Amino acid sequence: MPAAKGANKAKKAPPKLKFVIDVSGPANDKIFDAAGFEKFLHDRIKVSGRTNNLGDAVTITRGDDSKITVTANTAFSKRYLKYLTKKFLKKHQLRDWLRVIATDKNTFELKYFNIANNEDDDDDDDE
Repeated sequence: MPAAKGANKAKKAPPKLKFVIDVSGPANDKIFDAAGFEKFLHDRIKVSGRTNNLGDAVTITRGDDSKITVTANTAFSKRYLKYLTKKFLKKHQLRDWLRVIATDKNTFELKYFNIANNEDDDDDDDE
């Protein structure tokens, strides 16, 4: 009698996931605090349903170029990082000016909303 189908296979280790959040644009303009955002992620990311439980499962680093890298050894969602980023923006009243854009499969970037200036309409009132 043959053995069960998956009996001899070793369990796959979850892949090491690496996500990058690029905050260089707003951080260079001094309206976004990259260090504060990094601390926010340390405090808010949940592992196994609990905050302050990062351990070896999740590491958060910030480079000199204002890019925050989140490396996870467990199952981790890119969407969860976007949610936390938006939550940080809302908390600091930046949500009206900045948006979170996915630039590739593992990267987010903070960009300004394009606000068109209506200065051309003011010239018509001079008649």
